[in-house]
Amino acid sequence: MKNKLFAVLYCIIALPTFAQNTLTKESQKMEWFDDAKLGIFIHWGIYAVNGLSESWSFFNNYTSHENYLEQLNGFTGKNYNPQQWVKLIEESGAKYTVITSKHHDGIALWDTKAEKGLSTAKDAVAKKDVLTPFIQAVKKSNLKTGIYFSLPDWSHPYYDIKTKTQKRYDLKQEPQRWGNFVDFYQTQLTEISQQFKPDLLWFDGDWEHSSEEWKAEESLNLLRKYNPNIIINSRLNHHGDYETPEQGIPVERPKGRYWELCYTMNDSWGYQHFDHNYKTPNMIVRTLVDCISMGGNLLLDIGPKEDGTIPHEQIEILKELGRWTKKHTEAVYGTRAGIGSEYIFEKNAFSKDGKTLYIYLENVKEQIVLSSLQSRPKSVKVVGSGEKLTFDFTQQTLLVGLEDITFDPTVTVLAVEFEEKPTFNLKRIIVPTDLKFVHTIAHPYAGIKEIVRNTSIGANLFKGKLNDDASEIDKDIHFASETVNQWVKKHAEVLYDAKKGIDGNHYNGYSALSPDRQTLYLFVEGKPTGPIALKGIKNAISRIRIVGEGSMIGHQIFNKLYWSDRPGIIYIDIPENRLDKHMTVIAVLLDKPIELHKEEVKAIESNL
Repeated sequence: MKNKLFAVLYCIIALPTFAQNTLTKESQKMEWFDDAKLGIFIHWGIYAVNGLSESWSFFNNYTSHENYLEQLNGFTGKNYNPQQWVKLIEESGAKYTVITSKHHDGIALWDTKAEKGLSTAKDAVAKKDVLTPFIQAVKKSNLKTGIYFSLPDWSHPYYDIKTKTQKRYDLKQEPQRWGNFVDFYQTQLTEISQQFKPDLLWFDGDWEHSSEEWKAEESLNLLRKYNPNIIINSRLNHHGDYETPEQGIPVERPKGRYWELCYTMNDSWGYQHFDHNYKTPNMIVRTLVDCISMGGNLLLDIGPKEDGTIPHEQIEILKELGRWTKKHTEAVYGTRAGIGSEYIFEKNAFSKDGKTLYIYLENVKEQIVLSSLQSRPKSVKVVGSGEKLTFDFTQQTLLVGLEDITFDPTVTVLAVEFEEKPTFNLKRIIVPTDLKFVHTIAHPYAGIKEIVRNTSIGANLFKGKLNDDASEIDKDIHFASETVNQWVKKHAEVLYDAKKGIDGNHYNGYSALSPDRQTLYLFVEGKPTGPIALKGIKNAISRIRIVGEGSMIGHQIFNKLYWSDRPGIIYIDIPENRLDKHMTVIAVLLDKPIELHKEEVKAIESNL
């Protein structure tokens, strides 16, 4: 390392330690799912013809049921090549795929023989079973087979609900009719089990009825009769093996041992002609890293057109996923949840044996610091290139210099390897640094980072010593580095009266708040490879600017559903030519004092 920078000072309380990866033996059935990390969801159906919201468009009375079904006459599948789909999915790095066998509209993609069931084989102009060729192609690949199945069937005469304003009948008045529907949907589950032998069954729509009404236990027993090891998601009134948060990247790790985020590339599940609001490939790779670091999977959705072709924007995202996962294979598959932001701000995960900590870097920066580490690493390397890095390990702090490494254009991964599973201090108190000590730090980067660290924990070093524009400054403030002096003056607006910032679950870095808690300051270290991200901010944003020079910059919000109070993810793109060499500060002005969202991200039960 060219320069030995600084070691963050900690006062350790409580000697107990914990070792990562000391979980009880995993269910053999769930092991492949736990190792997979990436799956591809496929929403394909007649809704792609006119680009309508799948099923919901008639349920919400945006169009009539009759008009919706007219799309049967446009669903051709004429350019459908299931082998190409499977090849693309495999090349993305996915280990499993889940395809809609039928959505809530009740139109099966296979030739169902269940009573009064609609299907593409019988009712669409395509006049063919389009599910079977895909499953056959999947079975010849290394992918696991997943099938999505809607419990509700808003088109079926035996189902009680037709739209949000119409019901066909009341279950109490016509129990036999409901019984006929249960028989119908269980017949379809039998067909799926016998014909396709899925490894995973992905239920949806359970909110419309109780477990008893669905006869959930009977359905589970039916599926397990054909495959005792079948994996089932939790959307059968919480019967099942894993949780399925939808659209919102969890702010905190979900409580369930196994979980999977189902996520769209734009704002739609199925193909919609006018939805061009795609996330960038960079955003999608970082979403995968979010899931990996919290011990979950990403089930990323594609929506083919009615003719069976996949939109080019979706192909480009899958290709970038493939490039990144192939390069970083060891840091993707078989990994387990990492440690929290109190130890390191970077997202991270452990290898399956717990002896390697993978650190995912979204910024080009000079160093990383891992604190409260009680085990000395045996090596640190760059995944994908194998570059060995020198490091300093003192006072339970690991310091790794990154000045000479080649960064990945999206996310760079470091592997910190240990002889045994590393241990960390369970509790600690961060000790504020005395300003006089910071004065002595000669290295500009180290001095600035120590100021930022103190500011983020609410230990304001400049209280009463500086005003908001640095026109008044205590005569005793003079740092060893003139660069630090200039940086402090430039960012006096933040430093003179900053309050403790938000935690690392919401922002992957240091932060601070103004005294009225209405301005959130984000410290951006180095050069981000893409837009910086904020999770779980309930507030509306009034404006965003760069502190010290006043430039207004824009932002995008993805996955903010207008009918839900669940916040979207906020992406802020910082012009590269406006980045501060040492630490950029972004001011996010909110509409009111900051409100944070940490509630569990659940399935979407409405889609107005």
